[in-house]
Parts: sequence; structure tokens; C-alpha cells
Amino acid sequence: MVSPLSHVHLFLLIFITTTLWIFTTVEAQRNVSVGDFLSAHGESVPWQSPSGDFAFGFHLIPGEEHRFLLAIWYAKIPERTIVWYANRHSNREDPGPVPAAAVRNSKVELNRTGHLVLTDPGNNELWSSGTVTNDARVSHAAMLDTGNFVIASENSGNLWESFKYPTDTILPNQELDVNGSLFSTLAETNYNKGRYQLRFDQGSFILNQIDMFTKRPYNGYYPLGAGSRLIFNDSGYIQIWNSSGSPLNLAPVNVVPRPESNYYRATLGFDGVFTLYSYPRNPGGGDERWSVLWFRPEDICQTLVDNTARLGIGPCGYNSICETNNGRPNCTCPPGFSFLDEKIPHTGCKQDYASYPEDCNTDGSTIEEDRFEFKTMSFADFPFSDYGVLQPATELECRQSCLLDCSCAVAILQDPSLSPDGTGTCWKKKLPLSNGRFNRQSIDRTALFKVPKSNASRTSPDPPQPGDENQNQAVLILSALLGTSAIFNFLSLAVISSTFFCLYRRRLRDVDRTVHSRRDLETNLRSFAYKEVEQATNRFKEELGRGAFGTVYKGELPSSYGNFVRQEIRKGRTRR
Repeated sequence: MVSPLSHVHLFLLIFITTTLWIFTTVEAQRNVSVGDFLSAHGESVPWQSPSGDFAFGFHLIPGEEHRFLLAIWYAKIPERTIVWYANRHSNREDPGPVPAAAVRNSKVELNRTGHLVLTDPGNNELWSSGTVTNDARVSHAAMLDTGNFVIASENSGNLWESFKYPTDTILPNQELDVNGSLFSTLAETNYNKGRYQLRFDQGSFILNQIDMFTKRPYNGYYPLGAGSRLIFNDSGYIQIWNSSGSPLNLAPVNVVPRPESNYYRATLGFDGVFTLYSYPRNPGGGDERWSVLWFRPEDICQTLVDNTARLGIGPCGYNSICETNNGRPNCTCPPGFSFLDEKIPHTGCKQDYASYPEDCNTDGSTIEEDRFEFKTMSFADFPFSDYGVLQPATELECRQSCLLDCSCAVAILQDPSLSPDGTGTCWKKKLPLSNGRFNRQSIDRTALFKVPKSNASRTSPDPPQPGDENQNQAVLILSALLGTSAIFNFLSLAVISSTFFCLYRRRLRDVDRTVHSRRDLETNLRSFAYKEVEQATNRFKEELGRGAFGTVYKGELPSSYGNFVRQEIRKGRTRR
């Protein structure tokens, strides 16, 4: 008989075996084996971390149906916020991220050499992870609960990890050393390289703008703090450690992080603001979003004006107005301008009316200045781009000076009543305009924008367009041909007219002669010359008879009807 204790032992054995099998299976699913791969399509299942907080795989680029990013994102958040993405320069030599966008049916695979390799459907390599150690063999890869994707070696070290190659975001347990940096994206959902960078420079971590063409950094616009390591620790604090090992708490301020209850991330935004965010791990409602705990700089519009030494284009691009709203730049276009790209307002504005050299006299004055008027904007300023100053100046003098000056696009007026010394100042600006600002509390100036009147039209020639030179040459050639043809036609017409005139004159003479012949024949009153009689009688060939007045011969004379009429011609006696 089997005792009840034996049943308990058997149940425990089955439970433990099943549990171990389940955990073994789950562990096997967490690790990525050599040869495992993912494909880029809507049904692709990403590689997730053990807790399911993070996922590694193909993320569909917003607004595009067939392009994907190989990325890491928060898997339990509806927004699926991306914290890392593969880029073609994920290395120390050229760290600026250029996203390795993949088309549908592309593939990423962990190969035997310890590399993650991203290839397109034609097996062309789009991206490959670097290798930290070359003398170790690959064991597996894994997506960790920290948000770090690692390729592990057989000796338990990491051959490669995503934390070493950040893009625009750092997470708790991640750090930046003197070689590390963050790069902003071009826009919130455009993952191309943006205009801002967080990097180590001369003993401090700073924020700086980047020249979009040379990719070189400008001077820093905000210092984060002196030190050689920027650490986002597992307690949720961002710290800067100096060479002596002393930490400086950077963020958050006056808030105690609770990592057991919240997700945290620090991101360098496309607008140049470095921000610490939090998100509840167990949201209670359906409208949760990332909350801002801390950000720097606090006024990005003013900060870039004060600290960039006139370099860069400002947070809103050229010819635009920047207004700080809850720490973020609100970008607008001034009167007479519109956005270069409505979808990306911070890329700048363009002038609606394109001025041309034809608008200017040789002395630099404006042609037909009455075609223009001024639109005003109070509390606005463009601190740079001025080329002329009038002081003292009234508003009328400022307007008139800018109106007559062909190069003047906007004039900035400081009203005499608001000036400390009681005199007004007028600054004339030319394009492009940079670092425009609007602030009701701190700016006591008025911007006067010169724009064409709504009913104005340019009377001078339009500017040359591409291909006009060839068109002008064609017109010149055609004109020459038409001119030559006209001369030729005139000469031809003159020759033809002369010919017809001569023929007409001859015809008139013939007709006149015929008419006279007809009349003479009909009235028998015409006289003939001897030679005509000789020709008509064929040299007096046929004699018809003789009479008292002479010999009669047979002859033929022409009539006015075109026929020959036979006549009897008498030949009188003549002396030879």
C-alpha cells in the first residue's frame, strides 16, 4: 500500500521537474544562439528581455510602410519608445549615427564570428556590430532587462554591447566616458542625425551644436559639469564623476527616483534639450505618457544666443522666431516667410517674396520703394545679422532707412521711451536671419519686416531662370533666320514683280498692236511697210493678177483674234 507521504513526494518531484523545464525553456528563449535570425516584416517576433520590459528587433519607421529600424524599445509601453537603433557608424572612430534603415524582408543574424549582421533581401550588408575582444569565441546573445543587448563569449565576457554605442538616449546602469557621446535625431520620428551633441570636451561634459555639412561641433552652448564619466546609476540618478572619484548629482533635482515603480530614460532631443523622463511601470489609466523630471538648458532660445558666439542657426533654423514654451522651442515664421518643411518646423523658414538684383539700383537703393510696406512684431529680436545701425533714430527714420536700402530685410527698433538713455536705436538686418527670439518679458524691441504690398508687382524684368541663356540663343538664331528670310523674300518679290511688270508692259504693247491691226483690217485703212508686205506674201510668191494700179499677190495677215486672214494685196509700181 502506497503511503500518502509517497504521493506528496511524487507530486513535489513532478512540480520541480516541470518548473525546471519551464525555466529552462524560458531561459533558452531569452538567449539568442549562433545562427538565429530575425526578418523585417510585420509578423516578426522580437527578442525580448526576461521581464519583457525591452525588445530587440525590427521597428517600423513611422509614416513608412516598408522601412524598418533595427532597434531596442520599451516593449510594455504602448508608445514603444526607441532607446537605441543600429546605425552605419556605431564605432569609436566615427560615432555620428546614420540609421541603417532596412527594407521589408531584410534579416539580422548572429553569425559564428560573434557579429550581428544586418543584410537586405539581396544579402548586401547594411550594418554589423563591432567586436570588443577578438580572442574569445561567441557563446550567445541576449536582450537584458537593463535595456542592454549583449553578445557574450564563452568565458562570460561581452564581445559587444549596445550600451557602448548609444544614439540619443542613455538608461539606468549606462555610462558615458571621455569617448562617448549622444547625438540628437533630426526630428521626433526622423532618426537621421540631428544638429545637437552631448560630449566630453576639455574636462567637462557639454552640449553643442553641429554643423550639418561638415559634421564638426561648434562651441558648447551649455556645460553639464566637470568630470570624466557621466553615469546614469541604477537608482535613477544622473551623476558626473571627476578624476578623484567624487560624484556630482546632475539630475533629478528635488525628486527622489523610484526605479522599482518607474522606467527612466535621459534623451538628447531633436530640439537640443537634454531631458530626464519617467514612466510608471504599472499604469493605472489609459492616458499615461512620459513625464519630464528635469531638463537643461531651461531656455534653449536664449541659451543658444548667449553661448554660441554667433555660430549655428539656432533652435528653429534660419529666418525663424523661437519662443520657449515649457523648456521647448516653439518655432514660427515671421511675416513674409513660411516654413521650409511644414512637418519639421525647426528646420527654418524661407522668404515668400524672393528679391532679385533687379530690385536694386546700382547704388544699392530700392527700385520703386512704394511697392513695399512694413509688418511689425513686438517683443521680437534678431540679435545677429545686423550690418547697419542708426542712433539716435525714430520709428519713421528706421522705416525710411530700411525701405530705401535694397539689402534691408528687417529692421529692429528700440523705442526711445524704452531705451535707458532715452534715444532710439535702429539695427538693419539682411538675410539670412539667425537666432530670432520672441519674449514678452525680456525683449523691449520691435521687429519691422519689409514685405511687398499685396497688390504690388515688379515692373522690372523677371530674374533669369535656368535655361534662359539657351532660350535666348535660340531666339537670336531664329530672329537671324527670320530676318534673312525676310530680306530674301523681299528681293524675290521685287524680282518677280519686275518680271511681271515687264511681261505686262510687253503684253500691253502686243495687245495695242493687235487692236490696231484688227481695226485696220476691218476698216481697210491700215498702211503697211514694204518689209511687212514682203513677209506677208512670202516674197511675192503667188501672183493673182494685174491691173491698172499694179500686180495683186496672195498674202496672210494676222488678225486681233489670233488667226491669220487671207487678203489680196496689191503691189504698186515702185522704183528700185
